[in-house]
Amino acid sequence: MTLEKGVRILEKLRETWSPEQIAGRLFQEEGLSFKTIYRWIYTGLVEADSGLLRQKGKRQKPRETRGRFNVGLPISKRPSDVKGRQTFGHWELDTVVSGRGKSKACVATFVERKSRFYLAVPMEDRSAQSMESAIQALHLYFPLGTFQTATTDRGKEFSCHERIRDTLGVPMYFADPYSSWQRGSNENANGLLREFFPKGTDFGKVSRSELAQALAWINGRPRKCLNWKTAYEVFTEEVLHLI
Repeated sequence: MTLEKGVRILEKLRETWSPEQIAGRLFQEEGLSFKTIYRWIYTGLVEADSGLLRQKGKRQKPRETRGRFNVGLPISKRPSDVKGRQTFGHWELDTVVSGRGKSKACVATFVERKSRFYLAVPMEDRSAQSMESAIQALHLYFPLGTFQTATTDRGKEFSCHERIRDTLGVPMYFADPYSSWQRGSNENANGLLREFFPKGTDFGKVSRSELAQALAWINGRPRKCLNWKTAYEVFTEEVLHLI
């Protein structure tokens, strides 16, 4: 291992890349495997603190007792091209909340299914009105065609679905009960956000710059499912086609 290679690996570890992402994006042509990078770290050839290695494994989201509703478009009505990630502009939505006993502040989270681009919009509470404002802001921020459909659960914050459809022309599809895998991109991305803001975090005390930095790191990691491009790169390419 050369000094230059070790410096590059350490730099990307500090930017929250995993060894697999580093190997896939930077050293694929050299045939360097992520297992070799792990070995270099554990043997001290790369002087990285073990805390730089992100945790692996599936996260299990506890069942929530928040209110729900039963009307709206079921996910079975969602077009097949959305399910297959064949077209751009289809999002999964959710909320990530503050810890119990903290403020009502939370973030609305959005993942574009094709690019895996992830956004988190601060909200003062988990109300339908706050969620509607977050969706409206996102819709207005990007070019027409960026936000075509939404897929979410039946939490009461999404009871604004009829107004969203009527005002923005964006249909909202609702996943089946206890089927979080139907919104798997969002579930996974929320887990990545929790690496920066663990359970118990009061989002009322998280600054916009802290949130923006976390999103930059998440969207700036190369993804195997994107042929080692980043979510930011793929999303930007798609948006440029709309302009």
